[in-house]
Amino acid sequence: MASEKVVETTGLLGWVDRRFPMTKMVKEHMTEYYAPKNFNFWYFFGSLAMLVLVIQILTGIFLVMHYKPDGNVAFASVEYIMREVPFGWVIRYMHSTGASMFFVVVYLHMLRGMLYGSYRKPRELVWIFGVAIFLCLMAEAFFGYLLPWGQMSYWGAQVIVNLFAAVPFVGEALSTWIRGDFVVSDATLNRFFAFHVIAIPLVLIGLIVAHIIALHEVGSNNPDGVEIKEKLDANGRPLDGIPFHPYYTVHDILGVAGFLLVFAAIMFFAPTMGGYFLEANNFIPADPYVTPPHIAPVWYFTPFYSMLRATTDEFTWALVAFCILFAIGLFFSKNTRGIWKIVWPVILIAVAVLLRVFDAKFWGVVVMGGTVVMLGFLPWLDKSPVKSIRYRPGWHKLLYAIFMINFIILGIIGTKAPSDLLNLTSQVATVIYLAFFFFMPIWSRLGTFKEVPERVTYKPH
Repeated sequence: MASEKVVETTGLLGWVDRRFPMTKMVKEHMTEYYAPKNFNFWYFFGSLAMLVLVIQILTGIFLVMHYKPDGNVAFASVEYIMREVPFGWVIRYMHSTGASMFFVVVYLHMLRGMLYGSYRKPRELVWIFGVAIFLCLMAEAFFGYLLPWGQMSYWGAQVIVNLFAAVPFVGEALSTWIRGDFVVSDATLNRFFAFHVIAIPLVLIGLIVAHIIALHEVGSNNPDGVEIKEKLDANGRPLDGIPFHPYYTVHDILGVAGFLLVFAAIMFFAPTMGGYFLEANNFIPADPYVTPPHIAPVWYFTPFYSMLRATTDEFTWALVAFCILFAIGLFFSKNTRGIWKIVWPVILIAVAVLLRVFDAKFWGVVVMGGTVVMLGFLPWLDKSPVKSIRYRPGWHKLLYAIFMINFIILGIIGTKAPSDLLNLTSQVATVIYLAFFFFMPIWSRLGTFKEVPERVTYKPH
């Protein structure tokens, strides 16, 4: 690698650089951070997630200036913000719209990672940090959901917190500790406020910093799944890389402009999005004596809520049968060798026994949480010889399409009142979701794969 002359900064910037590595950080993460030159539409969503985070922090600060975390006046303080604070309604709708749009961009960001294999070596830690960020976002949204102190806030929190009572041995004590009382009350509101405003944001920002540092250490993935660091020029720069700044900062401005148009359209013309972003029941003060006819979480939780509701006693019997049949199949399979021919069937039989030891409510909580945590194991579940969906067999693309449609169906079911037909549909959809990951080590390596190019494919536009 040819040596490069180090240019020292002068003046005020030089004074700062001698005490804090500002110029060095800008170079490492912006002007001298080389990203693949074939980024496409899917690569807008990482920067958009950062934009929404900034929106949520800034609007949250202004809301906290007027909000009162007191069970007697919390709802009234939100109404005060909406009606009396200058432009308070804008700040409140920015925050509520931002909460939903945060999950929109994060879901699309994670989908891109799945399609292009961004969780594969050497980016396993980047992906794990990303899944941890997603879990933190869910916690942040849950704690914030109670704060308006409306009917759906109150009863939604009541239902979710009660789920922790299903944990064996410590469930009742755990749910009481989370609430701070035996029912959702002023104590619950205060501790949820503390978590939403201080604790979770601190953890979230730390994880985002770790996510970006880990990403810039190993380099960004691209639609071809080709490692650009393997092809360098005489100066040690990737042949298929371009500096993140100014190329991708300008590129991302286009995504930001388009996003803000959609964001503003929702915020000004449809802030409730037909009850999906803000439910009608949440414009009614919380009343512990009046239960809404249908309690459901916000749309971004509903796929996992559907899986919770799908886990009935009959469903656990079906899972027991599946575990036993799968154990028998692994025992007689020629692909299972050595000690694993015994270990895996024993584990599955043990799971089958546990499924009947604990009640369905507990396993519903396990399924709901496990389906999120399962995402963190993708780097080791995917055994495909190629990273990107571009070079996988056509039926792999069909499986990913089925997975996405299935996830949307689960989300829609979660917004509806339960019925026998919807419960059966959600059970089938839950099995499809679980099967996609459980059988990934098998199906991901099957089929005829296309040859991956040595360098990225790029068409100027």
